[in-house]
Amino acid sequence: MAPTQVNDSDDTTPKLAGDAPTASATASATAAVTDSAVPSGFVPLRMGGDYIELNGPIYVRVEAGQLQLGFRVEKRHTNPMGICHGGWMASFADMVLPIAVHHQNKELRGRFLPTISLQLDYLAPGSLGAWVQGTGQLLRHTKSLVFAQGLITVDGEPAVRMSGVFKIGAPFDFRKLAAQSTSTQVER
Repeated sequence: MAPTQVNDSDDTTPKLAGDAPTASATASATAAVTDSAVPSGFVPLRMGGDYIELNGPIYVRVEAGQLQLGFRVEKRHTNPMGICHGGWMASFADMVLPIAVHHQNKELRGRFLPTISLQLDYLAPGSLGAWVQGTGQLLRHTKSLVFAQGLITVDGEPAVRMSGVFKIGAPFDFRKLAAQSTSTQVER
């Protein structure tokens, strides 16, 4: 599978590797998601970091110009009621919005966007085995802040309405981020 480019042009734009997860990433997952469980066009998002390695994989695709992130709800993502834990859903939301902003605005690509405020309205649960997918929209940005909103669906039905405010932080290098993890990588 050829690499999928999330953003066009410049050297600070991350590209997503389209290969399967590495052996160590697969081994660290308690219940690996198989490629057949992932909708067509999605590829693993390679962004580094132990948190994502332990809780992922997160998948990405660009369809009709819109960036989409997704994951399959596994047992390790669930709460005692057997549905996707709200904390993991919040973490996913906190990834969807800034990554969508990076995709939609060249000026903000390669800038760290730490969260100032994240508002979530949980509309429906995500049951074990469900496909969870999120999209985001850049509403506005100022010299120092970004405002975004989005929607997470579970098997195509609205599940979380989200909005966030993010600080426009320092530039960061995706290659260094990927190098911090032994099993994930971002191509430049």
